[in-house]
Amino acid sequence: MSFVLNPDQQLNFDDSYNNLTDREKKFLDKSWAKPFAEEVFPAINENMFSVLYSDKASRPNTPVNVIIGSLIIKEMLNMTDDEMVEALMFDIRFQYALHTTSFKEQPLSDRTLGRFRERCNAYETEHGRDLVKEAVLLLSDKIAKVMNLNPVLKRMDSMMIASNIRKLSRLELLYTCVANMVKCLHKSGEDELIKGMEHYYNDNDRNKVIYHNRSEETSDKIQTIINDAVKLLPLIEDKYLQTSEYQLLLRVFREQTEDGEKGTRKLREGKDLNSQILQNPSDPDATYRKKAGKETRGYSANLVETFDENNSLITDYQYDTSIRSDSSYCKEVIKEMGVQEEEITIIADGAYGGEDNKNLAKENNINLITTDFQGKKPNKVFAEFVFSEDGKMLLKCANGQEPMANSYNEQTGQCRSKMNLEKCLNCPYQEECNPKLQKKSAVILISSKTVNRAKQLQDMDTEEFHEFAKNRNGVESLPSTLRRKYDVDKMPVRGRLRTKLYFGFKIAALNFRKLCKYYDSLVQCSQKLALE
Repeated sequence: MSFVLNPDQQLNFDDSYNNLTDREKKFLDKSWAKPFAEEVFPAINENMFSVLYSDKASRPNTPVNVIIGSLIIKEMLNMTDDEMVEALMFDIRFQYALHTTSFKEQPLSDRTLGRFRERCNAYETEHGRDLVKEAVLLLSDKIAKVMNLNPVLKRMDSMMIASNIRKLSRLELLYTCVANMVKCLHKSGEDELIKGMEHYYNDNDRNKVIYHNRSEETSDKIQTIINDAVKLLPLIEDKYLQTSEYQLLLRVFREQTEDGEKGTRKLREGKDLNSQILQNPSDPDATYRKKAGKETRGYSANLVETFDENNSLITDYQYDTSIRSDSSYCKEVIKEMGVQEEEITIIADGAYGGEDNKNLAKENNINLITTDFQGKKPNKVFAEFVFSEDGKMLLKCANGQEPMANSYNEQTGQCRSKMNLEKCLNCPYQEECNPKLQKKSAVILISSKTVNRAKQLQDMDTEEFHEFAKNRNGVESLPSTLRRKYDVDKMPVRGRLRTKLYFGFKIAALNFRKLCKYYDSLVQCSQKLALE
């Protein structure tokens, strides 16, 4: 299939739009289709998707801008692929939004959207480039300009996204992986290799093993399954090494078991398992995390929202496994933004902070403000201490006293400073500093990191900071909106790349909703002015 650009369709004499009455056209202009047709559809960059198609002359592709637009509308209206295809055939709003009113036959078929997603996922797997994210962010930039959003104020928050999988016990997990491998061998006619394991492909065997079970039998059943895996794996390694069934069985075998007595394998202790182990063979990418008392098996996303007094828009996002930390997301955002000509302020919670992140932000002309304080709070008096630029030498204490001697410990990052004993004894900050008093001097152990954290505490008492903290609260509504209106925890696909692609279109749909809300506010404002 070769790539062909789809120029914006112009109305012609036979266009179905011309058959509408004036009243119908009026209602169409008031619907979501008009801003989509005028602002979103023309901004879709088809050229970046040309790499998904052949260079050779062949049957032309379905217009990429129609596909991208359809996937955004589908997520906005919470539709299935089939519902979207049908709607485009019979609903003038969809045709108008996607500039297909002049088409004799609508370009989408029942497999168009699915095949396009497969192409995007295959390309990212091979080249590491997320074309959908690039397209979504370009649309975000376009919408931000329409809404006159100044990019200097941003806020960040992360959210957990549950994979559409069932929680499995260790017995279920081991049984499922062994059963899947046995069924694969049975279908391939390798019955000689699975003698004694035929029960695994019996329809009633799973219920018998998993549910018709007393607690005292569980350990014996698990050991039997482990013994079957021990027997099976070496027999099929050469021929079935590349199959997903073999890889998943080998993975769960290594994660869940360990060496026992006399060359046997036994179940590993639960305390020795980590959050990266296989949760369910239906989604090998999903990881486990417990955050704010809630367990999640799946993924996490980081949202960057640009905002002003009246409007906001998601202008960047990241998507990864659930064990990804907020701090690492922060580093990724700052590195992707690069050095800014005009200072940009990013407001986030305390999990995004840290000395390294703040220094990285400063290097890129970004003011990173974290509204929560993580860890033990230092005494605020340390904010008045002055360190050298390299952070290895204390220059002055809060009372203005210069140390008599300094020594720096590379391992701890602390500076050991000898101060004048008499001055320390008469210092009003002695109780807060709590130096170690010796015969001839007073010694204080302090690091530049402690001083910077004390300065952060000091800044958190200012009115400006409290205003920033209030502004950050707005981003906390995004996870709730994405769950309630866009069903991010119930995606119809599994796997990191597949769910990330769906998530990207949900972000685009949410941004378009914000654009519609912006237009509604302009209409209300003009009506109010007319009344005055």
